[in-house]
Amino acid sequence: MSRILATYRVQARAAEIEAIAAALALEQSVETPRDVVRDPFVRDEILARVERIRPVSVDTHEVTLALAPITTGNDPAQLLNMLYGNSSLHAHVELVDVTLPQSLVEHFPGPRYGIEGLRRLTGAHGRPLTCAALKPQGLPVERLAELCYTFAKGGVDIIKDDHGLADQSYSPFDQRVRACQRAVERANRETGGRTMYAPSMVGRPEALYAQARLVKEEGVGAVLLAPALIGMPVFEELVSRHLDVPVLAHPAYAGAARVAPPVLLGTLYRLFGADAIIYPNFGGRFAYTPSTCRAIAEAARKPWQGVRPAMPVPAGGMTVERVPELIEFYGPDTMLLIGGSLLQAGEALLERTRAFVGQVAAQTSAAEVR
Repeated sequence: MSRILATYRVQARAAEIEAIAAALALEQSVETPRDVVRDPFVRDEILARVERIRPVSVDTHEVTLALAPITTGNDPAQLLNMLYGNSSLHAHVELVDVTLPQSLVEHFPGPRYGIEGLRRLTGAHGRPLTCAALKPQGLPVERLAELCYTFAKGGVDIIKDDHGLADQSYSPFDQRVRACQRAVERANRETGGRTMYAPSMVGRPEALYAQARLVKEEGVGAVLLAPALIGMPVFEELVSRHLDVPVLAHPAYAGAARVAPPVLLGTLYRLFGADAIIYPNFGGRFAYTPSTCRAIAEAARKPWQGVRPAMPVPAGGMTVERVPELIEFYGPDTMLLIGGSLLQAGEALLERTRAFVGQVAAQTSAAEVR
């Protein structure tokens, strides 16, 4: 039976690491002392094995466990539990890598559209996609719809709600979705464009399912979901059973656990169905390093049998002026999300948006010539 390989970075001295690795294997499988495991099936099939211990530094080691896929029940919540359930309570243990057997991967949706599907829907080929955010929250529905119209008129591929937009009194979900979708449709009719609007869905499961119904009724092109906020099992169920449009995964609350960002954002979000994955880019408002950002993008796009590649979406304080740098760093299979840097233009928003879209196109054409 092929096993799940889960790698943890453990803060421990060399003299202690073997005992800690053995304890970790027990904790992430049978959760009992070793001498309690007497049943042959439990011992041979269920008990996790220590596959490798690799020193990283004097007091840091990487421990790889082989976990039994059967223990997951092919369920997203139980998969997370077996990968990093009780061990997430240990401050010295971080989950840093996961390799899943194909027999388990096939039970999860993966991206419905992925990179090629997003390109097909938007008509954006051979260049990064462009994305803008509706901000700040607190604006009335009418003003948000005006922003949608301006961004779409300027040629942005995807316009997403700020993730802080929910079902607040100043911007009710149903009113906002209807107004913004109609604004985008109007701009598309006028320009011949294919801009898509992605409302932010957040709330209790009952509310989320009602929002999914409204999205379908209104012909909305995409949605924004924060898997760590709504719960990854709910996220997976929404994607696989209640939505039929591309899903942008937002990283809100994703820093609340000791799971390496490439594993959580690049691998698990993709496995559970994200078509595009938003994450904090280096040099913005957050502290991710260039190497971490590259690793997230690579995890989202790397070949994976039966799972479409997801579109990396670097964000978080990005500016129009950084477009050349971002294209050079990430390449064309990327979506560039810029919010505040566009909105700072005020009355010149349409011109600033067109400059953003034009710079992406020009930069990509220049790269092709080179």
